Order: sequence, then C-alpha cells, then structure tokens
Amino acid sequence: MNMGMDINIKIAAGITGVVIFLLLVIYIYNKLVRLRYAVKNSWSDIDVHLKKRYELLPNLVEAVKGYTTHENETLAKITQLRSSAMGAQTPHEKARADNIITQTLKSLFALVEAYPELKADVHYKEIMSNMKEIDDNIEHARRFYNASVKDYNIATDVFPTNIMASAFSFKPEEFFLLDDEASERKPVKVSFK
Repeated sequence: MNMGMDINIKIAAGITGVVIFLLLVIYIYNKLVRLRYAVKNSWSDIDVHLKKRYELLPNLVEAVKGYTTHENETLAKITQLRSSAMGAQTPHEKARADNIITQTLKSLFALVEAYPELKADVHYKEIMSNMKEIDDNIEHARRFYNASVKDYNIATDVFPTNIMASAFSFKPEEFFLLDDEASERKPVKVSFK
C-alpha cells in the first residue's frame, strides 16, 4: 500500500511540475506578446505624426516658394526627401529620413530669415505652428516608443524569458534614434548683439 501511495505522489508531483511549467511558459509567452504589441502600438503613433509632418511639407514649400526666388534647389530637395521618407519602412530607415528632412528644414528656416515678408505671412505662421506641434508630438511619441522597445528588448534578453523569446522567434526591435543626439542636447546659443 505504501508503494502504491509513493507512486501516486510521484505521479501527482510530476503532473504538478508539468502544469506549473506549462503555466510559466504561457505566462512568459503572453508577456512577450503584450510587450511586442506595445512596441507596435507606440510605433504607429510615431508613424501617424510623421505622416502628418510629410503632408505639411508641400504646404510649407508652396508658402516659401511664393516669396523666394533663389531657393528652388532647397525646396526641390525637401520635396524629394519627403517622397523617399514616405517610402521608408523600418524605424531605422524612417529615423534616418526624418533626420535628413530636419537638417534640410533647418537650412530652409535659415534662408527664410532673409525674407521678413514671409516670416510675417499668416499662412506661413500657421504652417510653422502646426510643424512645431507635430515635431513636439513626434518627440513625445519617440520617447514612448523607445521606452516600449527598451522594455521589450530587456524581456527578450533576460533569463528565463530569453529562452522563450528564442524558442518563439521574438527578435529585438530597433530604437527610433536621432542622428546626432549629442548635438540635440546642447543648449541653444542666443546672442543679443
């Protein structure tokens, strides 16, 4: 009777161990899926804001074109960059395209300084206000996305979730990074000469 009871206890312990293992696998898998969807959801926020920015660029080009005569090369470059940025697929490609657009826009805004009538134009001011709002939204969405990617990538790298991530092909996600974060962190120099 003792022998039969020992076997039953061992079987029950084995079944309990298997059930606990399966519950752990299910829990870890579901956690990885939730984190992956958080990354995808936060990426869609960035994508929406980038599309809004790209839709605003032709309006900016037209507003500037009406006042300037010598800046056609810069305006054509913005139009070309917009087209290539809209075709970017991965976060890395989109970040690279957005960084190039941002640098080109900085040079355009420097050129606009020579046109006080343009800076005073109501349409131009509205476009610039919208552009600033969109840029702020992109920055907030970028931070949220990168935090989601960090959480997901950590989960795919730490034990024991890394075993599950590897078994179920959960790959690390790319961050949406600025080209030159060091220069973005430098304070803006203001001169009142």
